[in-house]
Amino acid sequence: MRKSFSRILTLTGRNIKEILRDPLSLVFTLGFPLLLEVLFYLIFHKMTSQFEMKYLAPGIVVFSQSFLTLFVGILLATDRNTSFLTRLYVSRAKSFEFVLAYALAIVPIVAVQSVLFFLVGGILDASIFSIGIVYAILMSFITSLLFVATGILLGSIVNEKAVGGVASIVIAGQSILSGMWFPLDGLGKGVITFMNVLPFRNASQLVQHVMNGVEDAFYDFGLPLIIILAYTLVMFVLAVVVFRHKMKAK
Repeated sequence: MRKSFSRILTLTGRNIKEILRDPLSLVFTLGFPLLLEVLFYLIFHKMTSQFEMKYLAPGIVVFSQSFLTLFVGILLATDRNTSFLTRLYVSRAKSFEFVLAYALAIVPIVAVQSVLFFLVGGILDASIFSIGIVYAILMSFITSLLFVATGILLGSIVNEKAVGGVASIVIAGQSILSGMWFPLDGLGKGVITFMNVLPFRNASQLVQHVMNGVEDAFYDFGLPLIIILAYTLVMFVLAVVVFRHKMKAK
């Protein structure tokens, strides 16, 4: 167990160093959602409650996490196409250790995303500053696992050139199917049911409810959390299985 933990930490440290070598991707991952948060609040918050900061900030936090699918997918896919992972395949490291190392390397980015977007949101609207922000930040670590696991899975399947196209589907899904940019009043029951079955809306609502107060413990917290964890578990299991298959193929 100690050796396994040591290998995970070593791989995590290496992945963090690799991430820091590409500061432009970090700037985009943080800067683009931040720009949207500021612009949409300033332009639309007086027109509709959809863009009040108490709803917008949690939504932007989860939306920004969808970019982690692209971020970690490219990182892993690039490693696969170099001699780095090929050399490590002959070591005693197991597939789940590789997967965990990539996931842990993204944790600092998740922390910066959550704190930054809530801080800027609070500067624009001080009324959101409450203990709820602390709960929302903690919950954002759970929602981020879904997108990180999806990125690891994509990076294990396709090359770095194809990751962008596939990951854009996840980003579009979080943007459109979360309902964060538009009211759902005009949508049919079938469409809303479809959105509720997928993880995107559940992730946004989970962070929003935790921040603003949970009225129904099951429907506002328990059910969205179960759906998120179920999708996350499936993605991580698939990522480990696919990664192990790639290791054997090498």
